[in-house]
Amino acid sequence: MRLALALLMMSIAAMVPVTGCSPETRHKTLDFFFDGVPPLGWKKAEPGRRAKEMNRNAPDAPSVRNHGPYAARLCEACHRQGGGDLVLPVEELCLYCHALDLRKRKVHGPAATGGCRICHHPHGSGKAFLLVSDPADFCFYCHDKAEVSSRETHKTAGALSCTDCHDPHSSDNDYMLK
Repeated sequence: MRLALALLMMSIAAMVPVTGCSPETRHKTLDFFFDGVPPLGWKKAEPGRRAKEMNRNAPDAPSVRNHGPYAARLCEACHRQGGGDLVLPVEELCLYCHALDLRKRKVHGPAATGGCRICHHPHGSGKAFLLVSDPADFCFYCHDKAEVSSRETHKTAGALSCTDCHDPHSSDNDYMLK
């Protein structure tokens, strides 16, 4: 792998004369060969910039919360060094650090299958708990709002959020009640 990268770098160096090459030309060449080349003139990313870009439902979030290892730039906590490959299968990765008791009688589907990324963004989010969308109506991306709202218990719930009464991961009670 390192040999291939070294050969690629030497071939790029041979194609682009180092002396007399303008910054614009160097940038265009790098951008042609590599994904993710920062824009010309880029110095240092503002904290949380990548998380803001990746948060699909709140690109202009005023307050971005970052996942601890991501914020500390400890990429190797989840990714193999030198690449984007994960250190564990994606279905097991979150449970390596986050303790969830999935031995309860009821387990939410995404939690049971290791689908944490269905609800949580792995790097950062403008939402609490790194959720991928607003907590107020988050559950209604999968659960039918009209059907849930028609239940007598929910008619009197008022301004409560779903997680005030329901555990989003697992529960020993029906309907995942706390």
